[in-house]
Amino acid sequence: MSRTVSSWILSSARNSVVLQGRGRWYSICIPNRNKIKWKLVFSKTHPCPAGSCSLDHTSSLNKAFRHTSTEEEHFSFQLSPSQINDILRAGELSHKTLDASGRNSVLRFESNQLASNSPLEDRRSAATCLRTAGMMFGVFDGHAGAACAQAVSQRLLHYIAVSLMSRQSLEEIELAVESMRPVRPILQWHKHPSDVEYREITAQYFENLRVYWQHLLDLDTELGLSLEEALVCAFKRLDSDISLEVQAPQENELLRNIALQVAFSGATACVAHIDGVHLHVANTGDCRAVLGVREEDGTWSTLPLTRDHNAYDEFEIRRLKREHPRSEEKTLFVNDRLLGILMPSRAFGDVQLKWSKELQHSVLENSCDVEALNIYQYVPPNYHTPPYLTAEPEVTYHKLRSKDKFLVIASDGLWEMLSNEKVVKLVAGHLTELNVQKPPLTFKKPVNLGYMHNLLLQRKSRGLASLDQNIATHLIRHAIGSNEYGEMDQEKLAAMLTLPEDLARMYRDDITVTVVFFNSETIDKYYRSH
Repeated sequence: MSRTVSSWILSSARNSVVLQGRGRWYSICIPNRNKIKWKLVFSKTHPCPAGSCSLDHTSSLNKAFRHTSTEEEHFSFQLSPSQINDILRAGELSHKTLDASGRNSVLRFESNQLASNSPLEDRRSAATCLRTAGMMFGVFDGHAGAACAQAVSQRLLHYIAVSLMSRQSLEEIELAVESMRPVRPILQWHKHPSDVEYREITAQYFENLRVYWQHLLDLDTELGLSLEEALVCAFKRLDSDISLEVQAPQENELLRNIALQVAFSGATACVAHIDGVHLHVANTGDCRAVLGVREEDGTWSTLPLTRDHNAYDEFEIRRLKREHPRSEEKTLFVNDRLLGILMPSRAFGDVQLKWSKELQHSVLENSCDVEALNIYQYVPPNYHTPPYLTAEPEVTYHKLRSKDKFLVIASDGLWEMLSNEKVVKLVAGHLTELNVQKPPLTFKKPVNLGYMHNLLLQRKSRGLASLDQNIATHLIRHAIGSNEYGEMDQEKLAAMLTLPEDLARMYRDDITVTVVFFNSETIDKYYRSH
């Protein structure tokens, strides 16, 4: 990035038109060379209740190289390659599955995150089901703070797992809880060391999960829910619990504050459930899931498994018009935002767009210092027939084929920068490059240290040492560092990573990426046996 471009970034930020609206930032005009569509609602600050969350290693590492303000006198975009790699790779997570049964079609997954907001508002989850078959992967994009995304990432996969359990299994865990015996785990989590959770509220979350499985037992259905029904039911029930928890009397001030922050912030969610060749994707909002397909002629194609739920989707516009009076047709979406406020038209939390005005006023009036929690009652114009927002997901089913090689799930921070096709192309190209640059080490006898040293130098000279081993990192690097020709621009990359906190959000969003690679042999084996 040239000095001219760097100075343009600073001057455009200082001259941007931003209005402060009752504690949140409402953007009117944001200069953006990449024409990125940003969410409208931003929290001015994102305080964490005391003891509710710990310092995220990824965030602290990013801050080490970031400026705190555009007003700094000595402003520099310079970062060394090693510093760039340290920032980009801080949130890397990877896991290779061990499948003794030969049924697991997931070979491995690789994931990463990069913050723009401070703190990061995105979350991610990955887990193996222990009481039922399959693995689950989720990406959660928070807005107006991280609280809702945190709660959903911590709870949703449990709600899905419980929804899928047989009646017998539900009766077993209910009996164990009643007898005060240990309950066998439902999920095996695959987490990054810096992943945080609300430990103080875990007991309450478990109690509400228990109420949910008791409800499932009361349904008295021997066959249980289908996978699609389980996903829809889990999403809707969790959102309902988030709403009810903040209305319930709570003497513990910390738990009360967490419930308030969760309900009055919001999060979109995209969750994939993979069991053998059966892939289900449940999506609420504008995260996205895309399948990378290698055709018989060796070319790559993309298969989108989700739709972005926003004002640009005709199905969403028609859905909302059906749910509200004709007199509101022109006010449902204002400036391509739901009621002029929110970019996604489906989300968890965001009770300001779900509750009546009276309920909002009652809950906030009976709370302690909500202003200190950065929660303000803002009723948009033309707010007549709530709810305007839903967490009900759209579920897509796809039967995996041997040519389906990987699944990319990511928050909209990635898709605003890269198209579906570009993402699949980058993953495919990276896989090819890794294979080309990893020739087997062939030894000539006798082997000595000098000979081994020369072999390693040859491998290093091919560029393997500088190549991202985590594919999610590779995607994030290209999302923020590619120039207009699609080539990597190191100066632009450094500039995007060192943007001050009050400027970074104008040029890039939080980015969370999870890439799941499929085991073609397992998939082939399934079709041969069937």
